[in-house]
Amino acid sequence: MNRVRVWLVFQALFLLLCMTNSETAEVRDALVMFLEKLNPQDVNGRENWGWNTSSDPCNGSWKGVTCYANSQTIKKIVLEELNLTGILNASSLCVTKALTVLSLSSNSIVGEFPEEISRCNRLTHVYLHGNKFSGNLPASLSNLSNLKRIDVSDNMFSGEIPNVSRISGLLSFLAENNKLSGGVPEFDLNLEEFNVSNNNLNGSIPNVGDKFNESSFLGNPGLCGMPLSNACPLLPPAKKTGSPKKDHFLYAACAAIGLVIVSLIAFKLIKSRKYKEKKRTANKGFQEDNTNEKVSSTSSESKATGGKTSEFSVTSHETGKGSSSLVTLSNPIANGLKFEDLLRSPAELIGRGRRGTLYKVILEDGSTLAVKRFRDWDVSRADFKKRMQRIDDVKHPNVMPLVAFYCSRQEKLVVYEFQQNGSLFNLLHGSQNGQSFDWGSRMSIAAKISEALAFMHGMLQACGIAHGNLKSSNILLSDKMEPFISEYGLREVENQDHLVLAEIESFQENNSTRGTTRKNAFKADIYSFGIILLELLTGKLVQNNAFELARWVNSAIREEWTVEVFDKALVSEGASEEKMVDLLQVALKCINSLTEARPNMREIADMINSVHEYEEKSIYSDP
Repeated sequence: MNRVRVWLVFQALFLLLCMTNSETAEVRDALVMFLEKLNPQDVNGRENWGWNTSSDPCNGSWKGVTCYANSQTIKKIVLEELNLTGILNASSLCVTKALTVLSLSSNSIVGEFPEEISRCNRLTHVYLHGNKFSGNLPASLSNLSNLKRIDVSDNMFSGEIPNVSRISGLLSFLAENNKLSGGVPEFDLNLEEFNVSNNNLNGSIPNVGDKFNESSFLGNPGLCGMPLSNACPLLPPAKKTGSPKKDHFLYAACAAIGLVIVSLIAFKLIKSRKYKEKKRTANKGFQEDNTNEKVSSTSSESKATGGKTSEFSVTSHETGKGSSSLVTLSNPIANGLKFEDLLRSPAELIGRGRRGTLYKVILEDGSTLAVKRFRDWDVSRADFKKRMQRIDDVKHPNVMPLVAFYCSRQEKLVVYEFQQNGSLFNLLHGSQNGQSFDWGSRMSIAAKISEALAFMHGMLQACGIAHGNLKSSNILLSDKMEPFISEYGLREVENQDHLVLAEIESFQENNSTRGTTRKNAFKADIYSFGIILLELLTGKLVQNNAFELARWVNSAIREEWTVEVFDKALVSEGASEEKMVDLLQVALKCINSLTEARPNMREIADMINSVHEYEEKSIYSDP
């Protein structure tokens, strides 16, 4: 009986050994040769990295190697910042057929990027930036049909860019700071990242729409066309053998086009002048002094001008006097505030949107206010007053309280306390003013904003007052870095602009009632909150519309490359990947394309709080 047991144990161990040593000897031999070519000088280093023919690459002993859990074949090779000084031997590398990720960034690898790389036909990500590669980029790159991202920046590559447009799923092509020449090839506008700046490229830039700005093409003196400022020549130089009739026709066509352009400009100027005259004559509502666009810098300057209004001025011929139209609310800052105080105070224009303008106003007592001015908000004075007072009745410590508001037939003003630390948008994408913005801080902001938004939705659902324009620039930060939701309810479903009205499609097909529209406004807030979560997780900038960021994240997840979406600053600080994935799952629920499938804000806040509480417990329990 004991012999039978011993034999069974032996068989089990043998099977386990076979299962966990599935990379063949041929693959191991080839990869050892690959590393010898890559790091020829440091023999001891290679031995310390565990790369040898007698060990299994997938048992965790080979430095930089990651394997598939199910098949125990190599998935990734990541050898970054190891001072590698050899060459890339693609023939040996590509003996392993399942490789999807190759990263050799920030080394000193020399030589060419070999054509044989196309043998690694399952590669999805190639990172070679920060080396000393030279020669041409391999034309065979276009044969890597699974390639998603390639970064060959900061090398010494020369020659022309290969025709990467043949790779239908390519998302990133980064080749800045090289010596590439020739033209910029046509490429798929599904690309999310593209940079060929600081090379020797020439010719016209293909149509990129609004996808990429000039920073993707700068440093190439021979390039022309949008988005660069130097335009390409309209017509090629005339050939000596050209037909005189054809030349005359071209001259006539150019003259006609020029005449049309001049006429359009003149028409535009005349129309603009008439509009300004009409507006000046009407002299109603909130008027901006276009002759004094410079910002008034101090209150003493304002006094020196005899109480002259600053960059903006407000009058109300509807009531006969301005002060009676300013409604102050239950805010300590509003104590004694009058309409004339705003008129006398210097104002600095700090933001201009499609439907409104934001000013920083410094009162005589030194208090600083933010004044939001709206145009063409089609709501009656009575409804506007009722809306503002209802919002003021619902108070949450993380929602910016109203100070006062003003309403005329054409203009609306809303007054807040000014926040010196700016917005979440600035903290993520601009200057952080020395403030640390680590994973804990981001998690805390997500939890507090979700709680505040859940509270406001719960209290104002019956009134149909959603935020309507939720975005990271409307999350303000106090002097203690506490987040505040600002501009709540100041525009009815304004975020439909960046949703391209997709948020109401499932409702308008079958129902156009007011109740349905209100319900959808809250669902649109939830989508916008999901985008804010994605900004916190990825550090990515929301540019033209939020769909681009959402599409990029979903694409990365579909390709099983979830970790790539996270902000590199979070990864480098050692933030919990598990918790980041948990928060990402919440964000994905918020941006679900099926509006009805999105959870409500109370459910979202509970999910985020559970992640946040677990995070805090794990911090305190660590030794």
